[in-house]
Amino acid sequence: MRKLVASAVALAILTLPAFAQKKEDEPLEIIERDKQKQAEQLDKQYKRMMERNRKDADAPKTDPWATMRGQNDGKR
Repeated sequence: MRKLVASAVALAILTLPAFAQKKEDEPLEIIERDKQKQAEQLDKQYKRMMERNRKDADAPKTDPWATMRGQNDGKR
């Protein structure tokens, strides 16, 4: 049992330098993450614009010349 614990501790101590050499982020990962964030922001802007246009399209359309026409000018 003592040998098992000692070997586990030795293995743990020998693997610590491998964890110390691990870098936080690779440059390509950073670039990809930035591209993804930009794409998400662009998508959000697009969706907001489309929603705003839908709201504008839902507004009732008025005829500015309605009072300028006679009774039967528009009807055939």
